Formats: sequence, structure tokens, C-alpha cells
Amino acid sequence: MTITSKVSGEFAQIITCQLDEGQTMFADASKFRWKTANVTLETRLTTPGGKADKAHQESQQGGSFLKAALATATEVAKRAMSGQSLAFQWFTPTGGSGLVGFSGDQPGQVKIVELDGSTGWTAESRAFVCAETSVNYDINFAGLALGYRAKDGYIFENFAGTGTLILAGGGSLVELNPKDYGGKLQVHGGALVAFANSVNFNVERVGAFNAQTAMTAIFGGSGMNLISLTGDGPVILQSTLHKEYEDEDKQDQSASRTGMLGRF
Repeated sequence: MTITSKVSGEFAQIITCQLDEGQTMFADASKFRWKTANVTLETRLTTPGGKADKAHQESQQGGSFLKAALATATEVAKRAMSGQSLAFQWFTPTGGSGLVGFSGDQPGQVKIVELDGSTGWTAESRAFVCAETSVNYDINFAGLALGYRAKDGYIFENFAGTGTLILAGGGSLVELNPKDYGGKLQVHGGALVAFANSVNFNVERVGAFNAQTAMTAIFGGSGMNLISLTGDGPVILQSTLHKEYEDEDKQDQSASRTGMLGRF
């Protein structure tokens, strides 16, 4: 069942979710901001419907406690590698509807995605804010080589199932479809937030390897590679780059200025 939500603010947005009787949301532990007193907050190491959650339910019915512990340790290790919080917070109303407020971890906007079961979504590891428990959460490994070239990490979060999913990004968010732009978008690695699984993700070099490519790699702020997104489906991009890209841009600019000063 869809969660009723209201977005407030323009640049540093906060989203307020109304949870009705029988509805539960789980969130990244760093994204919770406020709640009404009738909403219970529980911190867990498991995600709804995951292997660890199922193993814990089985252990409560006489199943193996060791199996549940190992499944939980595996999930936590995967989240640690992705940069996601190790634990999730679960929110459930009692005695009627309740409200919970969430926000991203940097000034920016939030995006509400309604999953209908037909296709999932893939997001970079810092984008997840919260989702209702009918949304399945997992982690995808893009591969070491591909992730290194993309500079966006080699681990993504994947969401499937049905229900409300809320993502966040830095600055302003824009939603595009590669189909509307000749079937392909080339994106700075630090600008990607999420994309539907009907869109194909890849990484490609910016032009042939020559002096101009080297200039782009050193001073362009995006290296020698761009993310390539093809297919038919929504893509969410952010205007503020991830912090590691901003730091690299500053270093490049500093090195450029130092080089110029060294000529005098």
C-alpha cells in the first residue's frame, strides 16, 4: 500500500510520511529526523524480507540461531562495503496513524518512487532514505573494473517489489529518460543518483586516447570515463557532485594554479 508523503522545502528538503495502521517503514539510520509519539522506533540489523529477516523469524519458531546470526553478519558486511549504515530503523504506528520525517544526508532534494513490481531500481549507496517493508532491499556488485572506472564505487543498492521508495540527492534532482535523447545519456560519475533496471549501466572513455583526452582527464573533473546509460526508463541525476569528486576537482584546480605560478 502506498505511503502518503509530503515534501517540504526547496533546496534542503524533508519528507514527512504518514503511516497508517498496519504500515511499517524502514530507513537508513542517519536519515530519520522526527516522529509523532505514537510511532515506535526499533533499530535492527536486518531488512524486511531479506535472508537474515527470514532466518530470524525461523529461529523464533525453533530454527537455527547460528543460521540467523550468519545471515545477519553477511548483510551487515555487505552494507559496510557499500558505505550504508550498518543498522536500519523500523517505524510502526500504534493506535492510529502517525507521522515520521526523513531527509537526505546533505542539502538537496528527495524523490518518491512508487514500485509496482514490474521493474526494480538501482541506486548509488548514499541515495537510500527509507521504504515501506513491501520493498525488497539488496546490494549489487557492479564489478571491480567497472566500478573503478566509473569512480562511483562498485557496489549499488537494488530495490524490488511493490510500495513506496524514497531516495535523496545533493542539490537539485532531475529525472531523464535516455530514450528521449537518442537512446543514450553520458553522465559524470558523481552526478548519478539512481536508475530503473530497464536502463543499462556501463562506463566508456571520453573520446580516443590523445592529448585532448588527457586534458579532459586532468582538468575536466570527470576523469577519462563517463557513465553510459542506455535504454528506456527513468534516470535520476543530482546537481551537486559527491564529496570525493568535489575534493578531486579542488585538487585539480589547485595543481593547475600551482603550475601556472611556477612559470613566473
